[in-house]
Amino acid sequence: MKKPILALILLFGLSSLSTATEITLQDRHPDRYVVVKGDTLWGIAGKFLKDPWRWPEIWKMNKQQIKNPHWIYPGDMVVLDMSSGSPELRLVKGIETIKLSPRVRVESAEAGAIPSIPQTAIGPFLSKPLVIAEGELEKAPYIIGTEESRVILGAGNSAYVQSIMEGGALNWHIYRPGKALIDPDSNETLGYEAVYLGDARINRFGAPATINITKSTQEINIGDRLVEMKEEATSAYVPHAPETTILGRIVSAYGGVAEVGKGSMVTLNKGSRDGLEVGHVLALYRHGRNISPGKHDDTSPEIVKLPDERYGLVFVFRVFDKLSYALVMQSERPVQVLDDVRTP
Repeated sequence: MKKPILALILLFGLSSLSTATEITLQDRHPDRYVVVKGDTLWGIAGKFLKDPWRWPEIWKMNKQQIKNPHWIYPGDMVVLDMSSGSPELRLVKGIETIKLSPRVRVESAEAGAIPSIPQTAIGPFLSKPLVIAEGELEKAPYIIGTEESRVILGAGNSAYVQSIMEGGALNWHIYRPGKALIDPDSNETLGYEAVYLGDARINRFGAPATINITKSTQEINIGDRLVEMKEEATSAYVPHAPETTILGRIVSAYGGVAEVGKGSMVTLNKGSRDGLEVGHVLALYRHGRNISPGKHDDTSPEIVKLPDERYGLVFVFRVFDKLSYALVMQSERPVQVLDDVRTP
């Protein structure tokens, strides 16, 4: 079976189509590249393009193509061809050479396809309810007792849950209500963090039910809540800029720290109601400080605001109504809570 090549078509279709800002090749781009296990679409694009996230602009992909890309696979070779005077890329499979062109091939994705961005970084956050409405966890079943009167629970321990009756789910996540997430501009409560503690599996249904804790990331205590485990969300999305102007802020960083770096997860104060969607790429900006340059003459300002500085990019991978989660893809300095995110 031929492997899907739509991702390469869209990823590497370098043409003379005009855009608001010219899309340029890397100064030291390779002439060819063989896809290997562990690659990502973002990473491969970055070997050829200075702005790797901009490849969907080249062929003006529609929304359906952006949300449902086809994949490329380890062993595929991408060759840069400059013979026509403008960059073209060819996909080489053994002795077969396929010229990349803006057309759609309908083929199902196969196991082993490379993802858009590193899955190890976002996998734990794809299916878990990281944001909850006020009081939502209060409706969930909770731990009422422990084996042998343990105070702290972890992987391998058993516990008793208020009530999970026959017919309920077998696999559950364990959570604890976290802090309120407040919009720094409007003071609106956007939601509440759900602190993920681990996973559990039902040993015996009933009131109480018995669970076995199969995984723990933090200490688990009496009173912690259970949420039914859902199937993991897909990661089949394409990096692209929002079609509208987005101006948001970082309201939280994973782990409760004030400063993170590349590969970290951050929470944004914009969500689906603001037009954000999975796959959106936003630029990171640091607010310029107000400084007092000193009075040199009657026209000298007392206070001067330094310009806001762009210093990185984030990739939105999960969207809620009022909030989104994004992965820091590029950063020239530490990412801080309350920094801006904007349409790049």
